[in-house]
Amino acid sequence: MSLRDAAHTTRGGAASRPRYALVDVVRGVAIVGVVFYHLFWDLSYFWLIPFDVSTHPIWVAFARVLLGSFVFLAGVGLVLAHGRQIRWKAFWRRFAVIGGAAALVSIGTYLAFPETFVYFGVLHAIAVFSLLGLPFLRIPFWLTAFVGLLVIIAGVVFSAPVFTEKVWSWIGFWPVPPPTNDLVPVFPWLGVTLLGIALTRYLIDSGRLERLGNWAPTTGPWHGLSMIGRWTLVIYLIHQLALLAIIYPLATFVFDETTSVNAFAGTCQAGCLNTGSEAAFCTSYCACALEEVSQRDLWEAVEAQEPTPEQSNAVSEVILQCTREDGDLAPPLP
Repeated sequence: MSLRDAAHTTRGGAASRPRYALVDVVRGVAIVGVVFYHLFWDLSYFWLIPFDVSTHPIWVAFARVLLGSFVFLAGVGLVLAHGRQIRWKAFWRRFAVIGGAAALVSIGTYLAFPETFVYFGVLHAIAVFSLLGLPFLRIPFWLTAFVGLLVIIAGVVFSAPVFTEKVWSWIGFWPVPPPTNDLVPVFPWLGVTLLGIALTRYLIDSGRLERLGNWAPTTGPWHGLSMIGRWTLVIYLIHQLALLAIIYPLATFVFDETTSVNAFAGTCQAGCLNTGSEAAFCTSYCACALEEVSQRDLWEAVEAQEPTPEQSNAVSEVILQCTREDGDLAPPLP
């Protein structure tokens, strides 16, 4: 009996669903990537490293790849769990688990970061996308893929200021994202889930899924990743607490001029780029400003919430000095 047949065989009438080790391995790789990303995000948040992970192009791209992998796997898992016959009891049980986990993330981030709490992050999105993906389990895979591409294209090319408001931002289409630590809108990310549904349906219909299902790692790193991939939700919920339990005391202990330099460099670069200046100019300008602040020992002036007139004048001199050297309009220092 083939795996394809086994997926629809019953012992006592109930469908039996095989587990695909390859999918668990991919999940394992993705969650390891998330832990790695959040490790450096936390380090940059506490200025233990001299760049801002949330704005650095390479890290932003890495985060989007990780996000794409999870929402794609949501579509894959939906097909593998249900095929063309939706198992409603199992679906609602999993929906409740993911929805409850999403609520915990919202509550936890609201308590920690009330201004930027997560109200529609990756877990919220996976729950909603799973629900919206159910009708696509019964239509041709090519039509699902077509709709998925349309959703992605619409999310990329269309924007309107009204969607920047939090109440609408979960849909997508915002020209500038609202302040939040994680936002996974329906457009374009639902389209990625639909592509996961379409690909898995194609593999089943073409008989290729059986060959993938026969692969089973027994030793080595693939086996470890497969085991990790079975616990992605638990790892996702607890990994940040574990990281912060280590990094926060470390940041408090080592906070010194080095962390001040890192904070200054990262904030200066991000603020400069936000003015529309070229990256090369921002790098040169911030290097100049950092050197001048260090040489003149203006750290108190730079970090003061309400600088004195003398401190403001000293900072203004640094801005003018670095503007003259770089020949462009400089932004204010952080």
